[in-house]
Amino acid sequence: MTDLSQDYEAFRVAAGAVELPRDFVRAAGADVLKFLQGQLSQDVLGLAAGASTWALLLQPQGKVVAFLRVLRTSEEEVVLETDAGFGPAVIERLNRFKLRVKCDLDPLDWRCVAVRGPQAHELAGGGTGTVVVADWPGLAGADLVGPAAAAPPGVPMCSHEAYEAVRIEAGIPVMGRELDESTIPAEAGVVDRSVSFTKGCYTGQELVARIDSRGGNVPRRLRGIVLAAGPTPPVGATVHAGGKEVGHLTSVAFSPRVGAAVALASIGRAVEPPAEVVVEWDGGTSSARVEALPLVP
Repeated sequence: MTDLSQDYEAFRVAAGAVELPRDFVRAAGADVLKFLQGQLSQDVLGLAAGASTWALLLQPQGKVVAFLRVLRTSEEEVVLETDAGFGPAVIERLNRFKLRVKCDLDPLDWRCVAVRGPQAHELAGGGTGTVVVADWPGLAGADLVGPAAAAPPGVPMCSHEAYEAVRIEAGIPVMGRELDESTIPAEAGVVDRSVSFTKGCYTGQELVARIDSRGGNVPRRLRGIVLAAGPTPPVGATVHAGGKEVGHLTSVAFSPRVGAAVALASIGRAVEPPAEVVVEWDGGTSSARVEALPLVP
């Protein structure tokens, strides 16, 4: 069994761990929760100390600045966590709307160790750091976060290649790939876990609410792609259906379970899964199938 297969098996059968590149921002002050309540898509006022939730930080027009996790650490402190490279954008965007508010925003030198697998919940408590539930469709998960976060003893550290395979199969988007400044939240399938429709006003709410009132109808949807056996296409490869380009691959990994590459792609709504398509890139082409997410239930 190859290292990739072993690591993938750990995630699917027991538990595996991987350190994730993440940015952390400390938000602290007497007005922190009130301020964030008006800036984030999720209801954070009732968040208990030690609890967390997913939220979107949006532009006024409703496009995505960051998909982030909100962890309340004390009465007047919250830690905001997002994919690596997007912490500065979070600070800049929040500071731009911070008027006469007691809330300081600073980068935080923390780490994130992700534990994924059927035994993730029972084993994560043996590691170092604050345990945050991080379940995915079809796969249990827990993240250990903090200045010295470390995996539990006995849980193998696995490759990012294996982690990417299970992430893609679960349909979990990340910033800079499936989510960027042009993304409408409903296109990426993150609204259900990151938006409250009862909390009241927040910056960027109008677009989210308008799309929800229309049944979530958007031009594109995040879909899974299962490639035929053969060469693995690169990120950016185009997807074609009926002779027309209908999307492009945003994340790609080899899946030991499938025995071929799997991918995520933003696909035009005219293509309803399952659907046969062709993936093309410079120097290669492959038949493929568009599938609804998650690829592994």
